[in-house]
Amino acid sequence: MPFVFGVWGTVFQFHDCSPCRSNDYDQTHGLRTKTDGLEKQTAYVPTHDRLTDSPTRALFYDRVERAINATISTDNPPRRLSTLLIEIENYKDIYEALGRNSSDLILKQISTRLQGVSLERDDIAKIDSSVFSVLLSAQSDVGRAEEFAKQIQKTMGVPFKVDGLQVAIHSNVGIVHFPGHDKDVDTLVQRAGVALRIAQKAIKSYATYEPSFDKQTPLRLTLISELKHTIEREGLELFYQPQVSIRTAEICGVEALLRRNHPVHGFISPDEFVPMAERNRTIRALTQWVLRRAFRDCANWHKQGLPFKVSVNLSAKDLHDTELPDLISGVAVSAGIKPEWIILEITEGSVMPDPDRALEVIKRLFEMGFQFSIDDFGTGYSSLSYLKKLPLAEIKIDKAFVMDVLNSENDASIVKATINLGHNLGLLVAAEGGRKQRSYVQTKRIRL
Repeated sequence: MPFVFGVWGTVFQFHDCSPCRSNDYDQTHGLRTKTDGLEKQTAYVPTHDRLTDSPTRALFYDRVERAINATISTDNPPRRLSTLLIEIENYKDIYEALGRNSSDLILKQISTRLQGVSLERDDIAKIDSSVFSVLLSAQSDVGRAEEFAKQIQKTMGVPFKVDGLQVAIHSNVGIVHFPGHDKDVDTLVQRAGVALRIAQKAIKSYATYEPSFDKQTPLRLTLISELKHTIEREGLELFYQPQVSIRTAEICGVEALLRRNHPVHGFISPDEFVPMAERNRTIRALTQWVLRRAFRDCANWHKQGLPFKVSVNLSAKDLHDTELPDLISGVAVSAGIKPEWIILEITEGSVMPDPDRALEVIKRLFEMGFQFSIDDFGTGYSSLSYLKKLPLAEIKIDKAFVMDVLNSENDASIVKATINLGHNLGLLVAAEGGRKQRSYVQTKRIRL
């Protein structure tokens, strides 16, 4: 009997506990699966951007290094690899104008467009808040990277849509090659950054690294560190460029051209240091210095019986500073000038980052009596629409169309059409031309 009851108890216990063992197995399997998923997520999150799901800087550096090592070990000579840095130049303006959510949506769209441009499985990463990178591998020719850069510029040129608004993106591209520019990934990316700074000033907005670019790096660092002291110590100069009426052949105005006379590097164009001033928040102090000097000189000329109008350039940051009208008003009263003696020059590109805010600033200044001129007309994004919206007194035809007007029928047609358009709108038209003099560009402007 004990034996029978023992067997019966074992069988009963087995059947009674089978569901428990099944539940234990299911729970253990679920925990293991969940743990594996958490481990994968833990490894994925630090190496991928949360917003765009693109690799981050660390993973991109690792992939570039692996690609370099692979081609060195398997190919003789090594295959060409290229690294591109793509900077969204006006992202900060977009962020300030539209806020975080809308600017995040634009970054997602940018990442998607970059993936769409890539014809192969090239590595695309987001290595900074507004900087993307691309690794091009197995290249057959040197020109592929530049062609890719052109495609990037083309796809970024199409306005982005967010919250019912069309937003224009300004992008720059810096390019480096392996093995031509170096074998170390850190050096390659650093030199791509150097090329990116050159691209910021290039007409085509992209540049391939050259050893000569490194010579500009010490100058750039010097200018950044000295800029604030230069403004405070009056280390800047204004050159006044005459504007001549084509009808009377008399000087009818001047344009204030800012230059820095560096004790070591000589005359330095504002293209070199104004972008730095915009980035390190000294642009207001720089603008205030120019306004005070130009308004003071204008007042002196009028006292001497020389009724010149003085044109002063405003930067993109100036146009988006809502306190600018008050600043200009104070400087004008201090100098003793009338607003109608001053023409404020703007560009189409300076309005683009935040058109509503820029138009608000422009209209306030216009109501105060200041006149506006649109500079480099014909090279911006929406020339005709701005002619309709902006309270302009003058347009200036970019020198790209004027310099060869006597030899190019196309340029002559563009200039003639622009003159007719301006006159029909009741605007003065100025033609820009240029020649190099004393290590800086001196142009001549003729009112038409």
